[in-house]
Amino acid sequence: MNPAVDPLAQLTEIRAIMERSSRYLSLSGLSGIAAGVAALAGVGVGYWYLGQKYGSTQDFVRIMQSSEQERLATLPFLLMLTGGIILLALGGAYYFTRRRAKQDRVQLWSPLGRRLALSLAIPLVAGGLFCLAIYLQGAAGLVVPGMLLFYGLALLNASKYTLEEIRWLGLTEIALGLVAVLFPGYGLIFFALGFGLSHIIYGLIMYNRYERTARAL
Repeated sequence: MNPAVDPLAQLTEIRAIMERSSRYLSLSGLSGIAAGVAALAGVGVGYWYLGQKYGSTQDFVRIMQSSEQERLATLPFLLMLTGGIILLALGGAYYFTRRRAKQDRVQLWSPLGRRLALSLAIPLVAGGLFCLAIYLQGAAGLVVPGMLLFYGLALLNASKYTLEEIRWLGLTEIALGLVAVLFPGYGLIFFALGFGLSHIIYGLIMYNRYERTARAL
């Protein structure tokens, strides 16, 4: 047996190789921070628009009590706002994750990355269609809770392919969605907490735990 070989170092290296083969580890914490900032900016724009449209400090409550015609008139703006937030979040995720993948010298769009994207996409698309349906049916107060719940389930579904923090973020989103059901008039606040603040907090945790340490080394 070669005394120069450190068994502990070998085990650590084998574990790292197995982890890289089963989990997508190049997901950047900065992408979570970017998504959180985009969500908070979207909440600000949404609050301003609804305040201008309904002239009320309780604008989210007002939209829940509005007629079908009013909801349909507001729908294009809400869809554009949601689409804008998603595009900004995806753009940030692509840029920062691509940068980290290049630093780690791994393939960005690997088979593992495709499985991760698919496991996220299916619950998100289903949730988006469900939330659109309940909005059109007049249950606007359940839209934000539904978005949080489906997003949390999507993160849980995807967490088996990536970092452990994604699972905890998913559980946080589900918990916020369940609480938001009890307070339907505070949808914008829960949207800001779930898609804004939670992303920023978990993004900072992931960045400090994985990326800052790696750069220091």
